[in-house]
Amino acid sequence: MRVAGLATALGLACALACAPGQAQTPPKKTASMNQQQSTLSARQQAMAPIAALAATGDIKRLGPALEQGLDAGLTISEAKELLVQVYAYAGFPRSLNALGELMKVVEARRARGVADQEGRAPSHPAPQGDALLAAGTANQTRLSGAPVKGALFEFAPSIDAYLKTHLFGDIFERDNLDWQSRESATVSMLAALEGVESQLKSHVRIALNTGLSRGQLEQLAGALAQRVGADAGRRAQAAVAEGTGAK
Repeated sequence: MRVAGLATALGLACALACAPGQAQTPPKKTASMNQQQSTLSARQQAMAPIAALAATGDIKRLGPALEQGLDAGLTISEAKELLVQVYAYAGFPRSLNALGELMKVVEARRARGVADQEGRAPSHPAPQGDALLAAGTANQTRLSGAPVKGALFEFAPSIDAYLKTHLFGDIFERDNLDWQSRESATVSMLAALEGVESQLKSHVRIALNTGLSRGQLEQLAGALAQRVGADAGRRAQAAVAEGTGAK
C-alpha cells in the first residue's frame, strides 16, 4: 500500500499517512482506544497547552499550564510522560527544560500543601530486541490504520527502525498514558511548531484512529488558539478540516 504525504522526518518526528482515496482500516479496540466522546474532558483540554508550550520552549507560560493541568486531574506520572514524549518531536533540550519546570511546579505545590496524585507506572516493561521491533511495528500499524511504507523509509531505513523500535515501541508500549492522550499531545506539539504541516495532518488522522472525534479535535484546536496562540489554533483547525473532509 502506497503511503502518501510523508515529509522529511526531523529527529524522531513521525510522518504517517495512508494513500489518498483508500479507506483506513479501523484499529482494534484496546485499553488505550476508547469509544468516541463528543467533548474533551477538562484533563484532556489541559494537556494541549502543556504539550504545545513545552514543544516551543515557552517555559514562562508552561508553569501556569502545568498548574492548571494538575488542578484538572492530570497525575504527575501523566505529566512526566507528556513531557518525555516532547523530545521525539521537539528535541531533548526542550523536553529536559519542560521536565525541570514540572519538577519545580510539583515541589512548589507540595510546599503549599497540595497533594497531587502520583499516578501509576507502566504495567509492564518494554520488550527488547526483535520483540521490541515487532511490538513497535504492530503499534504503528494499528495507529496509522495500515502498514507504513514509502520511499523516504527506503532512502533512510535507520529512521524507519528508530520510529518502530523506539517511538512506537519504547514510548507507546508505556501504558501509563493512553494513546488518545499521546496523539492529542502530538497534534498539539506539531500545531505549535512551524513547518511540520505534513506530520500534523498525518497525526490528525492517527488521532481519529484512536477514537478521538472530529468535534474533540476541533475543541483541541480551539484550546490551542485560546491558550497557546492564534497560529497554533489555525494550523490545528486546518489539519482537522482536511483530515475529516470538512469544508
